[in-house]
Amino acid sequence: MKWFSLGGIVKEIKKIRWPNRSDMVTNSVQTVIIIVFFALFFLLCELVISLLLRAIGVIA
Repeated sequence: MKWFSLGGIVKEIKKIRWPNRSDMVTNSVQTVIIIVFFALFFLLCELVISLLLRAIGVIA
């Protein structure tokens, strides 16, 4: 377990590729778009199910 030493840990930390600003903006925009899409999808599902339940008389 060479990596489980201070030198090994420092070596592994140097391998990390931290995202730059443009990567962060791209990933953030993609995340917001996916969240909005799923919010609209679940809202539409809820509305359809509610209409179906009203149509068969389960809810008033």
